[in-house]
Amino acid sequence: MDEFAADTKVEWREWGPEAFERATDSGKPVLLSLTVPWSAECRAMDRGTFGEPRIAANVNDGFVPVRVDADRNPRVRERYTMGGFPSTVFLTPEGEVISGATFLGPDGFRGILDSVRESWDAEGTAAGSIPRQLRDEAPPAGELRARIEEHMIEQLLGAFDDEFGGWGSDVKFPLPRTVEFALVRARGQATRTLEAIQTHLFDTYDGGFFRYATGRDWSNPRREKLLDENAALVRAFAHGYRYTGTESYRDAAQRTAEYLSTDLWTGDAFAGSQAGDDDYYRLGATDREDREAPHVDETVFADRNGLAVDALLWLHAYTDDERARRYAVRARDHVCETLVDDGEVAHYAAAESDTGLLLDQAQFLQGLTTSWQVLGESGPAEAVADWTIEHRQQDNGAFRDGPDTGAGLCGRSLHPLDATVELADALVDLAALTGEERYRTVATEAVESFAGAAERMGVEVAGYASVAARLRDPQTLRVGTEAGTDLHRAALRLADHETTIVPDPEGDGVARRYEGETVTAEGETPAELEAALTE
Repeated sequence: MDEFAADTKVEWREWGPEAFERATDSGKPVLLSLTVPWSAECRAMDRGTFGEPRIAANVNDGFVPVRVDADRNPRVRERYTMGGFPSTVFLTPEGEVISGATFLGPDGFRGILDSVRESWDAEGTAAGSIPRQLRDEAPPAGELRARIEEHMIEQLLGAFDDEFGGWGSDVKFPLPRTVEFALVRARGQATRTLEAIQTHLFDTYDGGFFRYATGRDWSNPRREKLLDENAALVRAFAHGYRYTGTESYRDAAQRTAEYLSTDLWTGDAFAGSQAGDDDYYRLGATDREDREAPHVDETVFADRNGLAVDALLWLHAYTDDERARRYAVRARDHVCETLVDDGEVAHYAAAESDTGLLLDQAQFLQGLTTSWQVLGESGPAEAVADWTIEHRQQDNGAFRDGPDTGAGLCGRSLHPLDATVELADALVDLAALTGEERYRTVATEAVESFAGAAERMGVEVAGYASVAARLRDPQTLRVGTEAGTDLHRAALRLADHETTIVPDPEGDGVARRYEGETVTAEGETPAELEAALTE
């Protein structure tokens, strides 16, 4: 149970089959409360709604209340979230959804409570339904075509906010993967967005980026800081610096790397998140010294640490930032030692943790393949990839998010697009690094399993179009030296960020760019390579 549940008077149960068995035996619905340790709204609902004695008594008497930390239980989160946190979801004893909402004050909660009771009394288990994404056995497959990339470029142009930067006309999310896609296809949009993110979401006192802005003009930021989102922005700003040479992009990435290695450093790896405290962030640097910093959840998650390893090593590759390299290696080694077992990755270090989740496998694999490209250190990359393919790929090429067992709707397959993109991207790199074409084949099958929906995709999943383009037109820069030489360092800084860099200690000292099987540029020195790639 999470540490904040003590603020409530509800008698929470753990997620699992016992809670649903209790619901069946008692003839009561399940009340699922999905919370996260970084959300102020979760704490407010605990105190103001679940902490109200009469509401708590009604919940305890009429429902089987279950509390879940959504960060620690991704499969439950992906099946039941109402789009934000807290998510309050009413379920049948079979785990089907009767109704749900995000934050609810006492009056709103009483209203939905009455509505659910009416539905339950009138319909019983028939009042529940299965979310659409869990009804289909497989995503809509299709062909890997050039049109996928073209469609996403059209989406960039149509959704870009010319006045304020970023994409969309309402809430502004930083969308770092979309920025990376735009860096080589619509650079003006990418740089405008990086500047807006840096101006409005960067914490100039403590470092790190806030989550998103509630105003179209990037005003009213939500001040939580999550490891995965900060890591993705470190990488986006590092890539931005590589393309433009803009020193402020480098500085933002380095300041954020410093925040990760101080405020979010547990001593072994990176913590999962830091809560947002508006009062704390309104104070100046001097005044903050008298206040305790917002709560940090020190759980070390494999997926988020994989993103941090990936991002910090690209920052090191472009800037020689030794601190970034050192902390990336320490986090990578800690996860390998404590969370990886013969290629199967645990979400975090606890007996109750899920293992082998697609996002953990994919994002940690990305950290390992980047380590191979930048440092020449492969780690268990092939073992992680092979386990994932063997245990998570289905006959149609699509990947499940986890095992097909579990309480509630966790036994139903979910095919997550974001995790599939991360996995395919890492497998493209692994195919080039190992020379094993089978990894590229699996990546192609995974991307094709969603291709039938490509025309409906928006800018928030631009990473899908990016990996599709990498599969259609693969580019590899093979460096015939060990990692760390001047030629290898030049290759890292000169190549397009969608190119795989392959250090080859047994090579002939020449760097060659391959487009498919064709050599299109080569050089024996950094200057020769730069001239060849520029030409």
